[in-house]
Amino acid sequence: MSSPHLKAIVFDIGGVVLHSPFIAIDEFESEKGLPKDYLNVSITSRGPGGAWQKFERGELSLFSFYEEFGRDLSDTDNGNKWYTEYCARKKIECPTLPVMLDIDGRELFGRMMRQSTAYDCHILRAIHQIRASGRWLIIALTNNFSKHITDSSSSTPLTAGQPPMRVPDSELRFLGWEDRAKFHLRALFDDFCDSSELGMRKPDPEFYLLACRRNGIRPGEAVFLDDIGMNLKAARVLGMETIHVPIGGTLNAVKQLEGKLGIDLTSDLDHDNTTSAKL
Repeated sequence: MSSPHLKAIVFDIGGVVLHSPFIAIDEFESEKGLPKDYLNVSITSRGPGGAWQKFERGELSLFSFYEEFGRDLSDTDNGNKWYTEYCARKKIECPTLPVMLDIDGRELFGRMMRQSTAYDCHILRAIHQIRASGRWLIIALTNNFSKHITDSSSSTPLTAGQPPMRVPDSELRFLGWEDRAKFHLRALFDDFCDSSELGMRKPDPEFYLLACRRNGIRPGEAVFLDDIGMNLKAARVLGMETIHVPIGGTLNAVKQLEGKLGIDLTSDLDHDNTTSAKL
């Protein structure tokens, strides 16, 4: 059933518009002999003070993030405690956990970023068709990190008054970011709400509300697509309609969006097995 009250479609980026970086984490865990989701649990359980969370809010430079990220993920005391609690919540048997870890934060983050440089063709084509209709705002709401790092040699948190410094080209190549500029990602959207620029991140309710205020809409006038359950839950509490986008499930998500908008977004996709695209 369509939702005629909708005025905006709000997209997450990594795992929705671009391929999911979590695929790289799964592969990394497997190579290191770690239980599935061990590193994901460690990242999310850190809370607001974790390196990942601070980096997404723009509070750490890139190279400082590498160091803190590796240190966070190498912390087996907390990592094992959090994973044991995770298994209990999921009602699954807890496997053997690592005694010690030495995670290279740069190596893992690089793999995650290189994994997530390609567009998902189903989502990309849907965005183009929605834009062509001219009927809805298209907004990005992303936990992200800017390429413009204030001081890549300092562990001092970034401040708004400092001039930006671009990451060295060699590091951009390592991260797969040298190609992103030509894709003109931000040009797909009427507004691009980047956590590292705005100093807040999902699932903080204020981040969603800020996106709504910037675009003159109420939460109930938006549908939000994301791959992470806690981010979708926060949106629903505010009154947004939501669509979950699991890994490998973008075509189904677009079909759900098609139903809400009442326009054809998938007739040219059903027989297309390609999942990657470029602008």
